[in-house]
Amino acid sequence: MIGAASIHISIGEVAASLVLVAVAATVSLWRRVDLERDLGVAVLRSFLQLTAVGYVIQAIFDSDSLWLVVLLLAVMVGFGSITARSRAKGVPGALGPIVLALATAAVVTIGLVLALGIFHPRPRYLVPVGGMVIGNAMTAAAVSLNRLADEIRGSALRIEATLALGATSWEASRDLVTRSLRSGMITLVDSTKTTGIVFFPGTMVGMLLAGARPLDAVRLQLILLWSLLGSVALSSVLATGLGYRGFFTPAHQLRDLEDGGS
Repeated sequence: MIGAASIHISIGEVAASLVLVAVAATVSLWRRVDLERDLGVAVLRSFLQLTAVGYVIQAIFDSDSLWLVVLLLAVMVGFGSITARSRAKGVPGALGPIVLALATAAVVTIGLVLALGIFHPRPRYLVPVGGMVIGNAMTAAAVSLNRLADEIRGSALRIEATLALGATSWEASRDLVTRSLRSGMITLVDSTKTTGIVFFPGTMVGMLLAGARPLDAVRLQLILLWSLLGSVALSSVLATGLGYRGFFTPAHQLRDLEDGGS
């Protein structure tokens, strides 16, 4: 039951929350949005996936093994990279830059957090923090690369004219890369601006529900938000800074963009 000193949530309480899913399905039927099947799949997949990962995380916590944490985070980077790649289909050869962007964001962010003594090197801290870092880095990489593909395709004639005047591929696309980088970062920046006014972040809510002091919950949330800003910046700058090269040949010529990314 939620509200006790320590939280224990039964399967019955989880099932009761399906009432809100029924509301979503009703809206879909009423407005003929045709999302009923997707809602059903989403509910089933979320239940199976979260239950499975819950057992995995419990096993890692029980073992207290940092090697298992590294393995789990590596798997997260792998799946996150594949997911981001599927969202950035218009960028040729995007998988390599995405993997490097996510891995670097995770290693640097978690490494700095540990080096500064903010968290102890324990699975209980590294798993949730690493998951948030990689998840946000994945979203930022996908958004920034999508924007990059749109920018380059929309400016193809100008880019080719600039290249014809002797510019390098970087000089011809630098402004587009900068705008794409901004797109990858701006969502988290804006949500950080409105934190505590428009919404309460999940970590803070979870700590409050678990009975933590409000100021402790706020401080932890600030640490995570500010850490995520760094990871999102790293992910976006690497994804765009490396990803733009896929649009050009080694001779600094714009590739044929008609067939999309490969």
